[in-house]
Amino acid sequence: MVPLKRRKLVSSAATGRTGTDSNDKAPTKFPLVVLFLLERKMGASRRAFLSQLGRQKGFQVEESFSESITHVVSENNSGDEVQSWIDSQVKGQRRTSAHLLDVSWYTESMRAGLPVQILDRHKLQQVDAAEVAVFSVPSFACQRRTTLENHNAVLTDALSLLAENAELSDEEGRGVAFRRAAAVLKALPEPVTDTTQLRGLPCLGAHSLRVIKEILENGESSEVESTKQSERFKALKVLTGIFGVGVKTADRWIRDGILDLQQLQDSQQTLNRAQQAGLEHYEDLNQPVSRPEADSIASIVEEAVRSVLPGAQVSLIGGFRRGKQTGHDVDFLITHPEEGREVGLMPRVVAWLESQGFLLYQKTSRNSYLESKDGPARPSSNMDRFERCLSIFKLSEEQQHTENTAEPSQVKDEELDQNKSWRAVRVDLVVSPISQFAFALLGWTGSKLFERELRRWAGHEKSMSLSSHALYDNKQGKYLRATSEEEIFAHLGLEFIPPSERNA
Repeated sequence: MVPLKRRKLVSSAATGRTGTDSNDKAPTKFPLVVLFLLERKMGASRRAFLSQLGRQKGFQVEESFSESITHVVSENNSGDEVQSWIDSQVKGQRRTSAHLLDVSWYTESMRAGLPVQILDRHKLQQVDAAEVAVFSVPSFACQRRTTLENHNAVLTDALSLLAENAELSDEEGRGVAFRRAAAVLKALPEPVTDTTQLRGLPCLGAHSLRVIKEILENGESSEVESTKQSERFKALKVLTGIFGVGVKTADRWIRDGILDLQQLQDSQQTLNRAQQAGLEHYEDLNQPVSRPEADSIASIVEEAVRSVLPGAQVSLIGGFRRGKQTGHDVDFLITHPEEGREVGLMPRVVAWLESQGFLLYQKTSRNSYLESKDGPARPSSNMDRFERCLSIFKLSEEQQHTENTAEPSQVKDEELDQNKSWRAVRVDLVVSPISQFAFALLGWTGSKLFERELRRWAGHEKSMSLSSHALYDNKQGKYLRATSEEEIFAHLGLEFIPPSERNA
């Protein structure tokens, strides 16, 4: 067989590229401008095409980076990323003084046939490492102090929305990952200005970092904006906003073509009692509850409890105990200092509230927790088994404080019936024996992620099992008793963190 003739390749050392035709290289017109195109994210083919175009226009375009380079051109990279790449190429040498430019400068120069003036929009922004605060936080949220003062709300709101979308899509793992990433940012003492500040921080995966980087560079995330506009996401938000409707029910309705409240009402779907009440009071229940309103409800609940069991204690729990000024519902934990006196309390409290006309809806469940059966041998569960009443309160205008601290934009006054002198509010009542009260108080204070991280810490770091009922030491094979939250933190080997700093 006669071998095919091979084309003679021109040495890249001689020409700065590989090729067969030297006629495409025009004489260098701009000897003081030496260009280098970074292949990273640009791709080899596009880089080769742009390099050839530049040489045809009389520019000196080098294939390899060296100290002679005066202009580094990049596409879809930050200034810090380009500088990091350059530093890896010239280890031990002095830092380059070359201009770090976006590819837009190069394409404009090609159109003009000469190097155009370098404007601010052409320059890749860099952050002086000496001026950037590099953050450091512990790995578990239960080790961190997280107040309500969030310096990175734009970033955490974006990650929280993606978490919510994942949870509504039954992707719990992705949801938790985004929640943990947001929790890290909430704990930082200053705003994040550059992704270099986040190096080495825990819980920040590639996906979360990509979203953060895009927001820092462009002011928004395309994925977040796309999610907000998603018809499925909007429908899930509306339907799961109905009291008594979970993700699976909402998903089934969406598959049946139901995307909003009107379509649900027209569909003749069979709704249970909770869902009927949730649909009837939808606007009220999706309006934020203010702290003054929560305090008013607390007064009512305390009166009810005192009336049926003198000496019983009522604690406002949930987000309001962490210092929040608004919430989506109001939670109370009830106990009595004498063990056993709390048994049978809930039906009497509910009966009193109903007799006074405070309840629009209620569903009560009994205490099903038995330490001998629900201890370490059972699979861990986020749900406790306390006696509980899920209810919708009727709060009259006289009982509402005039100073509503909800944001004006959140309160939909125009959607409320002008003739109605009351509003509906979600209220949860929980009864705990005094022996489990400290664990119940800790578990019901939140935040949800803080509690998840406490259980994860207990299991992974201490070989313990923590719930809202008890703490079990698997190594010692015994329960660890506690009469306060401080004792529970001590058992877990953690510094005590007060409720106001558990806003992970």
